[in-house]
Amino acid sequence: MFDFSKVVDRHGTWCTQWDYVADRFGTADLLPFTISDMDFATAPCILEALNQRLNHGVLGYSRWKNDEFLGAVAHWFASRHNTMIDAESLVYGPSVIYMVSELIRQWSSVGDGVVVHTPAYDAFYKAIEGNQRTVRPVALDKRADGWHCDMAKLEAELARADSKILLLCSPQNPTGKVWTRQELETMAALCERHGVRVISDEIHMDMVWGDLPHIPWSNVARGHWALLTSGSKSFNIPALTGAYGLIEDEASRNSYLGALKGRDGLSSPAVLALTAHIAAYEQGAPWLDALRDYLRENMRYTADALNSAFPELNWQVPQSTYLAWLDLRTLNIDDNALQETLIQQEKVAIMPGYTYGEEGRGFVRLNAGCPRAKLEKGVNGLINAIRSIR
Repeated sequence: MFDFSKVVDRHGTWCTQWDYVADRFGTADLLPFTISDMDFATAPCILEALNQRLNHGVLGYSRWKNDEFLGAVAHWFASRHNTMIDAESLVYGPSVIYMVSELIRQWSSVGDGVVVHTPAYDAFYKAIEGNQRTVRPVALDKRADGWHCDMAKLEAELARADSKILLLCSPQNPTGKVWTRQELETMAALCERHGVRVISDEIHMDMVWGDLPHIPWSNVARGHWALLTSGSKSFNIPALTGAYGLIEDEASRNSYLGALKGRDGLSSPAVLALTAHIAAYEQGAPWLDALRDYLRENMRYTADALNSAFPELNWQVPQSTYLAWLDLRTLNIDDNALQETLIQQEKVAIMPGYTYGEEGRGFVRLNAGCPRAKLEKGVNGLINAIRSIR
């Protein structure tokens, strides 16, 4: 029903990944596998809904707190994540990272610590340090059966007097780890014990591949918390802007909404983002299921190609996301040499692991959210670059 092999030319569309690749990699003629949007057109039901809204012709101020949007979000959590939510707890924002930043400002003071698992999504560092808070890293351990958090190390950071927030990424970017219920419950208990509030970024919640289901933080939460997410990753609509979340505590919710409307003047959302989310959550499940199948096969292709070329890698498809977090440490390759060869020789842009913190050295993050024909060029470029260096 849906053809994800179709190549869509994104050049000349003000596209961050394609048109502005030189900003990060120094040259423009690269095939990019970088920022985490996908090269697929979004679901037809979304495009149809957007066209209908545009045909109305009036694009005036709007409200996000309407029955259609609230009902669509509740339906999605119930049907996809077996979770009943309280629509009165919903809040809106222009992006997940804006919401993260605002809650960091409200729930901590300058100099306070924000605990985060590392390697971490690079925007987390920017949100914490840009608000003059201190990153309190807890490194994830890579074992044969996947990524693990040492809960004793986590508690040591949470117990610090100045640690006020746990900024959780669930599922985790860049490792693709899906947190188990036991892990989430342990973290919830530790945060409650030490009076630490939780901000859970769940923007990749619909992109889980393995046997472990995604468990929303609201299912295990204690104390003060916020669950933040968006349909932007799942349905490839980040250019429309728009995110939402759950803030259980009424005072915190009102304080957040007060800043959104009063201080920042953002009470009127992008109406096309509302339209897209409603269509996605009410009608988009078949498209998303087909996309998930395609992305899983892309990740399997990546694993098969790399492990065939370098058996010592034994790279396994992650539990979630379409971002291949590739551990190249057994190959003993210099990060800078690899990047130079990828850029100058192979004309391919792949994110260096150190973008996501010191724990990312020896890794690269390859975005597999694209037609197979493009992915093959990127994976072969990576293989050729590695062989050239070795």
